[in-house]
Amino acid sequence: MNLPRPLSGGLVRHPWRTAADACALLVAAVVAFPLYWMVLGAFKPAGEIESSEPRPWTLSPSLDSFRRVFQQQEFGRYFFNSLVVAVTVVIASAVIAFLAATAVTRFRFRFRTTLLIMFLVAQMVPVEALTIPLFFLMRDFGQLNTLGALILPHIAFSLPFAIWMLRGFVKAVPEALEEAAYLDGASRARFLWQILFPLVLPGLVATSVFSFISAWNDFLFAKSFIISDTSRSTLPMALLVFYKPDDPDWGGVMAGSTVMTIPVLIFFVLVQRRLVSGLGGAVKD
Repeated sequence: MNLPRPLSGGLVRHPWRTAADACALLVAAVVAFPLYWMVLGAFKPAGEIESSEPRPWTLSPSLDSFRRVFQQQEFGRYFFNSLVVAVTVVIASAVIAFLAATAVTRFRFRFRTTLLIMFLVAQMVPVEALTIPLFFLMRDFGQLNTLGALILPHIAFSLPFAIWMLRGFVKAVPEALEEAAYLDGASRARFLWQILFPLVLPGLVATSVFSFISAWNDFLFAKSFIISDTSRSTLPMALLVFYKPDDPDWGGVMAGSTVMTIPVLIFFVLVQRRLVSGLGGAVKD
């Protein structure tokens, strides 16, 4: 009579798997707690927000903070401006990064390695160090108090990361596939947009998420480049309406921040599958 042998390996790995799951839940809770506190503050009445003994719950949720946010006259304009800036940055940076990544991967030209190194170096320069030079540059080009002053810098800062990341996806596409397409009569433009573009789309989605979040949540450029024309302000600037040094409206700040987070969550949900495959490297030989 043969008895089943105990799976000793599974018994050994089980505690480690449980510990790993517990650590993952702990990290997720730490990351999610600020978001929970933000949403909680948006629904708390004014008395509970200003209480000296804050509680991580509320028994009397209120929509007053959201009413103050949506009753703000310029809120719709701020939302539209943020949407225009974020969508333009995502589309422009994706197209330019795709073409540039294809160029540095498929073609051999002088200073190619130097150019790739410059992409890495550009990621090391802090944005704050370039804000003042960018301010004078935008002033000289007459772009202050325009949405172009927000779009152009974000495209410039998104491109190095996007190009470097997409380079791996383009390189993973076999050159034999390109040669076969040419033998079948496909032009370079047709191969580029109908064959190569769909294959590297997961990588484009991954880079687009970072570009969207950066442009949508930007406060530094909006505060520095939009000086006098408040009609060109974006949503992060709208939060300043509720923050007053003498009497800050924390409920309005939390409600406005919650409203700002919703489009990012929606965008993330729409692209989450391609984002996971993009970060994991979906294109293989």
